[in-house]
Amino acid sequence: MEKPDPTAPFFVGYMNKLPAGLGRFLTFVIVSIIGGFAGVALALSVSQDDPGDGRFRFDLKYQTLTGKIEKSPYPVLRLPPDEAFPQGRAILLSGGGKRGVQKSAETFDGQMIDAGGIIIRRGDLDMLQVGGKVKIRATEAEIADFEPAAPVDLGKWRLTGEICDGKCYAGAMRPGRGLAHKACANVCLIGGVPPVFVSTSPVDGRIFFLMADKNGAPLSDDYFRYVAEMVQIDGAVERRGDLHVFKIDLDTLVRLQ
Repeated sequence: MEKPDPTAPFFVGYMNKLPAGLGRFLTFVIVSIIGGFAGVALALSVSQDDPGDGRFRFDLKYQTLTGKIEKSPYPVLRLPPDEAFPQGRAILLSGGGKRGVQKSAETFDGQMIDAGGIIIRRGDLDMLQVGGKVKIRATEAEIADFEPAAPVDLGKWRLTGEICDGKCYAGAMRPGRGLAHKACANVCLIGGVPPVFVSTSPVDGRIFFLMADKNGAPLSDDYFRYVAEMVQIDGAVERRGDLHVFKIDLDTLVRLQ
């Protein structure tokens, strides 16, 4: 029987010092494990969709905006023209949680109203989450009535992109797009949140479009199954103030993934 080497490293639990060779081995193992976890974390982070700059603008505090509400195709608040927005500004509207504000929009359609809530913003896509003290009411502000800019037809387009719910994509969720968000997006859209088309290429300088059917009405339920997928669709683009509407022909939709 071979005798043990008395010079080999040997750990004794009640001693306060590891043998030099064993200490170096454990240091290597620990550093390798930590490095491995760091590498996995980095790989996972870079593989995720960019959440973008969308977020609740709590820094702007509670907003009370006064303008004219339009119910179709989905509730939008049209603000009067000013120096920054000579054609007027358009704000998509949603309720709290996964709800729209269609009932209020029908009540006040075409009227001057006050709408109170928190702004959600991603790039040039603005939405007001209506709630709080004001909600939606006939205006109490001393402001002259105005006529929103007439729609401008920008022609027929074939666009590639993704159908998203306007609230999550604007910043209520991050990143608020992609197949992982499909179920959440559909619950929002079923609840009345305005749908937006996020295009891979701009039209008239914009990549975010409020969606409507080819007649300018709300979309049928048939589009829900295509939400959060990369698709190609034909339709007409219309400019309303600073808002662009994509009036799609759902029969032309092609899945690209």
